[in-house]
Amino acid sequence: MVMNLGKDLLSSLGYTVLSAATPSEAIRMAENKGDSIALLLTDVIMPEMNGKELADQLKASFPSLKCLFMSGYPAETIVHQGMVDPDVLLIPKPFLRKDLAAKVREALRRD
Repeated sequence: MVMNLGKDLLSSLGYTVLSAATPSEAIRMAENKGDSIALLLTDVIMPEMNGKELADQLKASFPSLKCLFMSGYPAETIVHQGMVDPDVLLIPKPFLRKDLAAKVREALRRD
């Protein structure tokens, strides 16, 4: 449900969105699309692997890929457990359209 909401919100903002139900599906999609993917928006906690593991795996093949993580858990909790680094961009769930838009713009501007 969150994936579909995020897809709808990002599409309404003018972004082209590829959505994947699992990390393995996201990896397959990335392999097919190559460097045309600018941003990975991923949940921190997922089946198969966590968002950090997914991002690390994709960034190994696509170093210019930007990442934005989302989570329903407090940032301190997921940083403390090593699920994300303290300097990553994180948007807490639930989020508003304007907040997602701002975080996506911020992520895309990052070096």
